[in-house]
Amino acid sequence: MQVNDVKVLGVIGAGQMGHGIACVAALSGLTVILNDISMEYVNKGIQGIDAVLTRNVDKGKLTNEEKSTVLHRIKPCTALNDLADADFIVEAASENPQIKYKLFSDLDVLCPSHAILATNTSSIPIGRIASVTKRADKVIGMHFMNPVPVMKLVEVIRGLATSDETFDVTWNLSIKFGKTPALANDYPGFIANRILMPMINEAIYSLYEGVGTRESIDTVMKLGMNHPMGPLALADLIGLDTCLAIMETLYEGFKDTKYRPCPLLRRYVEAGWLGCKTKKGFYDYT
Repeated sequence: MQVNDVKVLGVIGAGQMGHGIACVAALSGLTVILNDISMEYVNKGIQGIDAVLTRNVDKGKLTNEEKSTVLHRIKPCTALNDLADADFIVEAASENPQIKYKLFSDLDVLCPSHAILATNTSSIPIGRIASVTKRADKVIGMHFMNPVPVMKLVEVIRGLATSDETFDVTWNLSIKFGKTPALANDYPGFIANRILMPMINEAIYSLYEGVGTRESIDTVMKLGMNHPMGPLALADLIGLDTCLAIMETLYEGFKDTKYRPCPLLRRYVEAGWLGCKTKKGFYDYT
């Protein structure tokens, strides 16, 4: 299969990452099947896509007619069976291993034999996900950055069994989406989160131990290290539950105490303070 053979792209998960992936895929001219567990979630995702496209119209990057065409390329659904016509699927469900294993096992049965199954996982090893399927050669990591319509990077992660054909299609599809792909090997956290998450975790430890206030910590990293966002604000944007899940995957995968999640991060997640999506994290968004 070549990248031009990918006509229909399925996206599982209509949340922040999923609807962003659906948006860039539809903008590239593909038909997109956007799936989630309820139509409420799917419709919320489509509203998010509409907002992105409206900003593009306001900036003169799209006409209203082009916006309408892009939106019509997106087909909402809540049943996995509706993904049976997809040539390429990107899973963007919660960062929960059991959810992903179940999805890939089911997709392996439902999808045509040529279909590539990609995961947007932030940290879970690709080989582990591929092992629940009978098409390990067609399973790959395609890790987009948040927010997807803005950020240029896509980490492309090969599992041990990922074929050259699957890699080439995924790499070229990233380029078709207007992204810059980077190859990462299949280790917990890959490149991006193996570097980013320990930094965020250390920032949380600095807050936990009273080294600085949240504002001071974020100001130091913004003005001293030229980061566009401070690590605590970035953690809120990513979702503290996702940050915790990634740190736990790193800790489990390497058995190294430098990856131990900060107790304060765990306390916030247990309290339901997950960041921007719950209006409360290290900062208040109400």
